[in-house]
Amino acid sequence: MNTELTDEQIESYRRDGFVAQRNFLNPEEVEELKSGVLDAISGMGKSKVSEGDSAMQDGDSYYDRVFTQKLNLWRINDQVKQTMLNPELGKMMGKLEGVDGFRVWHDQALIKEPFGNPTGWHVDNTYWSFDSRHAISIWIALEPATLENGCMWFIPGSHKIANYERAIAGIGADMAELFKIYPEMAEIDTVGVPMQPGDCSFHNGMTGHGAGANMTRARRIAMTCAYMPIGCAYNGQPNILPSDYHESLKPGDVLENDDWNPVVYQNG
Repeated sequence: MNTELTDEQIESYRRDGFVAQRNFLNPEEVEELKSGVLDAISGMGKSKVSEGDSAMQDGDSYYDRVFTQKLNLWRINDQVKQTMLNPELGKMMGKLEGVDGFRVWHDQALIKEPFGNPTGWHVDNTYWSFDSRHAISIWIALEPATLENGCMWFIPGSHKIANYERAIAGIGADMAELFKIYPEMAEIDTVGVPMQPGDCSFHNGMTGHGAGANMTRARRIAMTCAYMPIGCAYNGQPNILPSDYHESLKPGDVLENDDWNPVVYQNG
């Protein structure tokens, strides 16, 4: 795992809200993680979340044809856990965000199936059970992610524009819904980030991003994970928290359940 960052990468991340890390995983690590991901999702049936009581199920909506989505694989697969809870990865993200520690929020396998729909432009953190301008996600390519099959696209600097007061853009048939909410983002040139297997990108939880359709007959397989800074508070949105857990919370309570959101890295 290549966790070395240059000063230029850190500066670029803080300016633009995203950055790529080439050769993050070597070929052997890619195959191990890919095998772990595919093994984990093979036993989940139609459930989107590996554990807990989430009602999220695979269906036939527009959203379901954007990607095959499976969450919290780290809870059921050791290889995914070893990768996504690696303290060196946590330290790397701490450098990018300038914070002292992270907990896992949730991971996701995001597989854009052949001829899958585009992923509408959206901002991640507005969906989650906490608000933080220092949340971060990693997106790892386990197969080539190209302009033809739906690589990631970002809106540079949008993490400084997005806020918690405006409406939330869904991932639906209107790919440009985010730009109706934030017309100022429509004035920014977007950036596509094609990747080879083992490359990854990081993006801030408030960075606008999306992906094109898969115009090919092969799958685009990616593994992602979102992280929240230690000390974040519950904002009242259940998201994928188990019902008994979120029902025990009130807005303002610190999210510090070590079973559901374990610490990945803490400085000192």
